[in-house]
Amino acid sequence: MKNNVLPDLSARELQAVCTVAESGSFMAASLTLNVSQPALTRIVQRVESALGVELFRRTTRRVEVAPAGAEFVAVAHRILNDLRISVESIREIADEQRGQVIVSAVMSIAYSKLPEIVASYRQSRSGIEIQLREGVHGNVVEDVRSGVSDIGITYIDEVPQGFEQILLGRAGFHVVMPAAHPLADSRGVTLRQAAHYPLVSLPRESQTRRLLDGLASGMGLSLKCAVTVSQFVTIMQCVRSGVGIAVIPGGAITTAFDAGLVFRPLSQPKLQRKLGIIRLQDRSLTPSASSFLAHLQSSWGK
Repeated sequence: MKNNVLPDLSARELQAVCTVAESGSFMAASLTLNVSQPALTRIVQRVESALGVELFRRTTRRVEVAPAGAEFVAVAHRILNDLRISVESIREIADEQRGQVIVSAVMSIAYSKLPEIVASYRQSRSGIEIQLREGVHGNVVEDVRSGVSDIGITYIDEVPQGFEQILLGRAGFHVVMPAAHPLADSRGVTLRQAAHYPLVSLPRESQTRRLLDGLASGMGLSLKCAVTVSQFVTIMQCVRSGVGIAVIPGGAITTAFDAGLVFRPLSQPKLQRKLGIIRLQDRSLTPSASSFLAHLQSSWGK
């Protein structure tokens, strides 16, 4: 046998050799394995032939393990244990009881909707780890495109080709302000009214910022950005501190409640964006990611 050629041995054959070595008898091993003694003898002979060495020395009273056999039995035990652990692990993954799911989401959704959905999902799948990545729309798209994330939750009005899109709902916009602000008594706030006050804004690369800047430019308005921040929690703290007002997507309303602020719908123009799930069309999901996706869809409107 050439040194660089691996012998073609099955788990059944490895188990047979280990059992003979532990029993010290072909008869006892055949009873343990529930095979006939002649069949067990043929299995061991085949292994010896494949390896090119003698594993056992037969005597009239018992079977002794040869030096080469002792080394091979130790290796066979490790292989069988590793295989057993791997099979158990694979079965757990297939049964959606172990694994990892990476989800990228726009910040407003990561803060508001996802925590409860993740909590309810893990009630029955506590062995699955969920990683949440927060960012602006462009970050979410890039995470899914590059394979960093299994799925993304973002605004799907502008998604490149190659992505499957699943609509979850529509999100409007609201203007957030302190309760004592002059606009707080209005039922709705127009973009023209908001343009008179300093704004706490998201970064320029965010889809919300680009959309609002584009609309304002088309209306001949110039929005007064007082400060740019990257987290909705920080936006609310800036608004509460009197830095300015903010225009936010509906998913971030929870942060306004938590900060003790009031919010009014953006009435003119009345904007709505489609919120949904994105995933690569040509990439299969793992069992754990597939189960989380199904749970996300079923839980979204509850």
